[in-house]
Amino acid sequence: MNISLNTFKGIRILVVGDVMLDRYVCGDVTRISPEAPVPVLSVLERRAVLGGAANVAANLAGLGCSAALWGVTGKDTRADEISYLLNRSGVDSFLQKDEDRPTTSKTRVVSRGQQIVRFDEELSTPLNFATEDKIFQSLKPHIAKAHAIILSDYNKGVFQGELAPQIIESASKAGKLIFVDPKGNNWDKYRGAFCVTPNEKEVFRVWSHAIEQGLNSHPEAVRRKFNIKKLLVTQGAKGITLFADEGKCFLPPPDPREVFDVSGAGDTVVAVLAAAMAVKMPGHICLSLANTAAGVVIAKSGTSPITAEELVAAEKKDRGSKICALAEGVALVKLWQKRSDKVVFTNGCFDLLHPGHIQLLRSAAAEGDRLIVGLNSDESVKRLKGPDRPVLSQGDRATILSALDCVDMVIIFPEDTPLNLIRALKPQVLVKGGDYTPETVVGRDFVEENGGRIVIVPLVQGKSTTGILNLIQN
Repeated sequence: MNISLNTFKGIRILVVGDVMLDRYVCGDVTRISPEAPVPVLSVLERRAVLGGAANVAANLAGLGCSAALWGVTGKDTRADEISYLLNRSGVDSFLQKDEDRPTTSKTRVVSRGQQIVRFDEELSTPLNFATEDKIFQSLKPHIAKAHAIILSDYNKGVFQGELAPQIIESASKAGKLIFVDPKGNNWDKYRGAFCVTPNEKEVFRVWSHAIEQGLNSHPEAVRRKFNIKKLLVTQGAKGITLFADEGKCFLPPPDPREVFDVSGAGDTVVAVLAAAMAVKMPGHICLSLANTAAGVVIAKSGTSPITAEELVAAEKKDRGSKICALAEGVALVKLWQKRSDKVVFTNGCFDLLHPGHIQLLRSAAAEGDRLIVGLNSDESVKRLKGPDRPVLSQGDRATILSALDCVDMVIIFPEDTPLNLIRALKPQVLVKGGDYTPETVVGRDFVEENGGRIVIVPLVQGKSTTGILNLIQN
C-alpha cells in the first residue's frame, strides 16, 4: 500500500501524558578544566524541542494528523517555550498549569554527537485530584470526534492516579482505539487498552514483575493478563515484535541504519502506529510503517519528530519505488534540498531504452546528488512522435527507468514540455542531450534565474529509438 502526503489528513488523534521540554547544549570539548578533572565544553549551539507526550503530538502533526494534547506544566519559562513550540508545530494545546510543579525538562550536554551528561528538572509525584479531574473533564467532550487516543506515560505524575483507567473506560465505551506508551511495571492502569508499545527494557521490567507474581514470563501471558489486544515491543536497531491474538510477528529494520540517537523513537512509533490504524490500514502495513518511521528517527540527532515527507521517502525507499506523483515529488525535493543535496533534472520519452539514454542519465546523475527524470505520458508521446508511439506504456517506461541506480525519482507529466514540472521542482541543474543547445532548453530561464545551470550531454552517434524501430521493421 502506497502512502502519500495526504494519507493522514483529517485524522483526529488525542494525546494525554507527561509533557516535557528537551534541551540540547552542543559544543566542542578540547581541554580539561584546571579546577577539576572534568571536560570544558565550548558552547556552539543551544536548542529546545518538544519531549514526552508533546513529542508524540508533534509527530502526529508532522504526519498531517489533527493533533491535540493534554498534560501538565508548571508556571515558568519552560512552559512558555513548550506552548510556543506546540503552536509552531500545529498542535492544539489543552495544558493545565500547576504552580506547585516545575515544567519537566531534560537538558543534554553534547559534544560531537556524544552525550556527556544529562540533567533533569522535574517532580514525579502524582497529580493532585483537582488537576487530574480538570484534565479528564477537559478531554471528555473531545473523545467522541477522535479517531484514536494515545496515553504517553513517562512516570512523571500524570498517570500515577486514576486518570489512565478513567480515559480507557470512557474511550472504550465510545469505541475508540486506545494506544499506550508505558512506563514502569504497574500495568493494571493500562488494562483494556487496544495497544501497548513498550521498549525492550520496559517489557523486561513487567516480565520480571510478572515472574514475582508467579505469572509465566512470556509476553503473550502478560498481554492476556492485562486484556491488551496488541503488544508492540520496540527493539531499537533490531526492529520490532508484535504480539496479538493472531500470533507473533517480528520485523527487522527495513535496512541497516546507523543508530545516531534513540531519543524519542518510542514516541514516533506509537504516533505512526495510531495514525495508520486510525485510517484502517492492514495490520502488517501499520507495523511496517511504524518500523520504517523508527528507522528514520534513530538516524537523527536528538529528539526529532518524523514528517510526512520523511515517511513517504523512507517508505518508497523500503519498497524500492521511485515513481512519484508531482505533490510527493515536490515534498521529497524540499527534503533533499534541506539536506543540501544538489537536485538534477532531465526529461524525455525514453521509449525503448538504449545506450544513448544511459549515457545521458549517468552524465546527468554525475552533476549532483539526486537525479529526477521527467517522463512524457503516453498521450504526450503520441503528440510529439506520432500515433504509433510509444512502443512501451508510460508505466513500463517508468518502471524501467526506476530500476536504474543513477535515477532517484521518476515523475510522469502530461504536457508536451516539462516547464510546469521544472517550476514546481526547482532543480539546481537542468540536463539535456546534444540535440539541444542551451538556448533551446525548456526551463532554462527559470533555472538560471534561480541560480541553477544548464548542462548539455553529447549524443551517442547512431543510437536512437527511431533507429531501433526502423531496424526492426526492415
